[in-house]
Amino acid sequence: MAFFSSGSRALVEILTRIQSAERPMPVDLTFFEFGSIRYHVEASASDPENAYLSISTPPLSHEASPSSSGLPEATLQEARKAYHKFAEVVEPPREGYVLTLKLNFSGLARPKDRVKAINQVSRLQSLVLSSQLRDMLGSLGPSGTMKLVCSQREPFFVSRTAERIHAIFPMRFRDDTDLAIATSFFQELQDLGNSFAGAPRCSWSPIPPPELRGEHVHRLTTNGGFVSFGVLSRHARGKKRAARTAWILLNFQAFVKYHIKCTRSHIQSRMRQRLEALTEVIQDASLRGGNDAKTTRSQAVVKKRSKRRLISFAKANTKLKKGLRAILDKIKRLRLRIRVKGLDRLRRQCRCFAVPKLPVPPRRKDHRYHKLASVKSSEQG
Repeated sequence: MAFFSSGSRALVEILTRIQSAERPMPVDLTFFEFGSIRYHVEASASDPENAYLSISTPPLSHEASPSSSGLPEATLQEARKAYHKFAEVVEPPREGYVLTLKLNFSGLARPKDRVKAINQVSRLQSLVLSSQLRDMLGSLGPSGTMKLVCSQREPFFVSRTAERIHAIFPMRFRDDTDLAIATSFFQELQDLGNSFAGAPRCSWSPIPPPELRGEHVHRLTTNGGFVSFGVLSRHARGKKRAARTAWILLNFQAFVKYHIKCTRSHIQSRMRQRLEALTEVIQDASLRGGNDAKTTRSQAVVKKRSKRRLISFAKANTKLKKGLRAILDKIKRLRLRIRVKGLDRLRRQCRCFAVPKLPVPPRRKDHRYHKLASVKSSEQG
């Protein structure tokens, strides 16, 4: 939550470098924070003990008339009281700024005290804005409503009643996803925030609350509804507590945007993790499928080989059968009658010796037609 800290990290870094430098170094820097708060740090090598810090903040409300110096006298008195040990308020401030401080940390001997003083100076913006807000709330009187502009695009309203002060924030979002996340956040904030007795009462409504009756329509045109906080007197009792309460109210809209960004980042990281997990599952399945394909291919090869073996065995069996048939035919031929050419003529010429006749094996008769003929003859008879 460093972004919503009341101290400026850039200012801490610059002042720390100036104090820790071995040799005096000239510094002339201008930088912005939150888009509208401008700082100017100036230090010279001829006067290394003194550094000038100027700050410029836009007025929180154009309805309130600022003083001639740019800040209320109460804010100047509070700055003198907070930084009297090591700083002085320069009057008038530098041109274009509302407050200028002359810093001198040489009176602080211990490094720990210097670090503490630098951190205290970095909360100058919180002191200025909180003091302005308290001064405006005091100018409201027992009742009234005022429009405050901490950021040009994000105004909010402060309404005062006899019992409490209501801070009302019209919420506007450009993206539908941001709108959905913010709506869920406001509902949870309303349900859980009101369960604590010491916390300001929070309410969210899609329509303007009764405190904003009479305001212009273009000021009340929103798509995220209205979030309001009821600040009691005990929440602003004491300067530190009042400053902290004012700083929280001034940065509520920035905190909502921060929460939305963090939520979207968390959702996207979870989606990436889920996608990686699903990708691993798909890859494992594809690897297993590859192994199954390999086994299927091997099984197919085995089947092909077995089929080839069966085919070759069938061919061998056919050849064997043919060989057996040829042998049987040869054996049958040996059993048939042997005829020699010219033997019958020699036997007719030479009747002096008889040539024995070889027995002729009976021929096979085809009884298929004889049976049919015999059946027909029997029927005719």
